[in-house]
Amino acid sequence: MTGGLEGYDAVAEANAQKSVLAIHWSRICERLKAEVGEVEYRTWLRQITVGPVEEDEITLYLPTRFLRDWVRGQYGDRLGTLWNAEVPAIRRVELQVARPGAAPATPPTDGAEAPATLAAAREEAAPRPAAPAPVAEEPRHAEVRSDLAAPLDPRFTFDTFVVGKPNEFAYACARRVAERPSSPGFNPLFLYGGVGLGKTHLMHAIGAELLREGRVSVAYMSAEKFMYRFIAAIRSQSTMEFKEQLRSVDVLMIDDLQFLIGKDNTQEEFFHTFNALVDAGRQIVVSADKSPSDLSGLEDRLRTRLGCGMVADIHATTFELRISILEAKASASGVVVPAKVLEFLAHKITSNVRELEGALNRLIAHANLFGRPVTLEATQDVLHDILKAHDRRVTIEEIQRKVAEHWNIRLTDMSSARRARAVARPRQVAMYLAKQLTSRSLPEIGRKFGNRDHTTVMHAVTRVTELMEQDPAFAEDVELLRRMLES
Repeated sequence: MTGGLEGYDAVAEANAQKSVLAIHWSRICERLKAEVGEVEYRTWLRQITVGPVEEDEITLYLPTRFLRDWVRGQYGDRLGTLWNAEVPAIRRVELQVARPGAAPATPPTDGAEAPATLAAAREEAAPRPAAPAPVAEEPRHAEVRSDLAAPLDPRFTFDTFVVGKPNEFAYACARRVAERPSSPGFNPLFLYGGVGLGKTHLMHAIGAELLREGRVSVAYMSAEKFMYRFIAAIRSQSTMEFKEQLRSVDVLMIDDLQFLIGKDNTQEEFFHTFNALVDAGRQIVVSADKSPSDLSGLEDRLRTRLGCGMVADIHATTFELRISILEAKASASGVVVPAKVLEFLAHKITSNVRELEGALNRLIAHANLFGRPVTLEATQDVLHDILKAHDRRVTIEEIQRKVAEHWNIRLTDMSSARRARAVARPRQVAMYLAKQLTSRSLPEIGRKFGNRDHTTVMHAVTRVTELMEQDPAFAEDVELLRRMLES
């Protein structure tokens, strides 16, 4: 009997500790919300649950590997600081993926009252009968529906996708769908952006991850193939079979949806297929060159349905992202490509990642075939036709004119001494774009802006970069101007 009471006390003590940790965690959560904002908190931090404390280390759980890696990189140090401030004995925070069957302590739900003392926590922590384990569903067979769709390209995985500011949100959404298909708010997932920016890569990566986990059946096809299959089904009087095949998959991915514009009958069939899959809890991923609201020519009801899930834009690449992509591809090829060659290509080919990679592949193939080192001179010779197509140079004067028009200021304000914010901020943006889009040196750029010092240009570039990270609307303005100038 004594042993039973001791066991009871041990369980009660452990449960009481969990309740006290939950109190501390709820306070930390309030601080995090105040620091990062409600949206950021709900997106990345709300799903954290509290695990055990061992010596001076506390374990926090997240539901997926992606979330764990993201939180560790973005918030790991801050979580450690906050826990140490709340409980000085805790000096380290370990982030792990929640183990199957684990029941870590969770913070009180929003608005719930937490026990005020350890005694109260112990009262609430009295052991309760364990709930019966749920009956596991038989896992579905993972397969690519080759009878319906195009094969997935094995080169396009999350590991080979280079992440940067222009595509990190779309990447995060794609990883979320791959790890938790049909999550609330992520069905459908709509990816949009210009040609060659990575939409198709992310769709193939989603399919590859789902198949690797062995969970679901996946069908990927272009909108054009969807239309041709539908027309063939009508001609062969097998539309019912076509419908049943499509609606039997767990994940349907349709690439380049803009192809369906003007094809009313195919749109209607896609709309009904879309509804049937979503209503059945199946995942849909769609890509297009524009957002749902900008796809004029699609039926209103289809546009509305496409926009009701998660819409993620892939912006035009930055110089830094292009360099990262080139470095990754060059490293994988095994050929030594000098940094100045990579920088030259990143400056010259700015609008299309596919074309950028193609240029590098051509350069590497030339080096392998002829056994010659990659040099800047050889690059200009081998890629002369591609480089010629990108010879249009944006001028500083053109940048100043576009920026002045966008913010409705006078062109003379670009070189004036006025420091009012309504003038200074557009001037900084123009300096930033001049640094990004032209090959002019900092002193040259400064001279074009009223003989300003090169340090003024450096400050403008740094300030605009910071503002773009802090203010999505401002970043969208700058990216819009970049696209207008590069087109």
